[in-house]
Amino acid sequence: MNLDFAKAIDVSVPIHPGMLHWGRRPEVEVVESRTAGDPSNVSRWRIGAHTGTHIDAPAHFIDGGRTVDRLDLTALNGTARVLDLTHVKEQITAADLDAAGLGTEERVLLRTSNSEGVLRSPWKAREWVGLAPDGAERLIEAGVRTAGIDYLSIEAVAYTTHWETHQLLCAAEVLILEVVDLLHTPAGVYDMISLPLPLQGAEAAPSRTVLFPRDEA
Repeated sequence: MNLDFAKAIDVSVPIHPGMLHWGRRPEVEVVESRTAGDPSNVSRWRIGAHTGTHIDAPAHFIDGGRTVDRLDLTALNGTARVLDLTHVKEQITAADLDAAGLGTEERVLLRTSNSEGVLRSPWKAREWVGLAPDGAERLIEAGVRTAGIDYLSIEAVAYTTHWETHQLLCAAEVLILEVVDLLHTPAGVYDMISLPLPLQGAEAAPSRTVLFPRDEA
């Protein structure tokens, strides 16, 4: 990739104690402080594996599946396509993906109304736009290796009892990139860099994710 960092779009969300979070929010402890007479500023952070923009590895739902530290980073880094699905109300289906222009890219980011709505709230919403199981099957069929969305979960709300979408993607070793802020990212083709923290044995980890616009051939 020939990357122009002046055009980089950071689609990661900042991590802080009051942030949107699925469960317990981050906690920060001041260990040393220059204002208290210590030689340096040192803090200790307590965060979950699914904090902020993060990768779900197959181990999230599959016994014996790959953990974050064992991922093939080529699945996360390379050409990505952002699909405009802002018109979808609840569930992204296979037909929605095809209509939005699903192509041959191995990385697909789903830009929905979440980015300008529920993603901007500090509290988890009761409803959001997510991927239906048949949409997951379509991504797998298309050879997608990383699927991202602009909310806490890629799962459509209707399936958050048995988590069918997650089960399908994890079983197919499709990496799930969640809490991606796509508000200022139009549909199109980008180069993507996403590097999760290599938490040994973990099912997920925060992942700084940056997109670089590119011209379509």
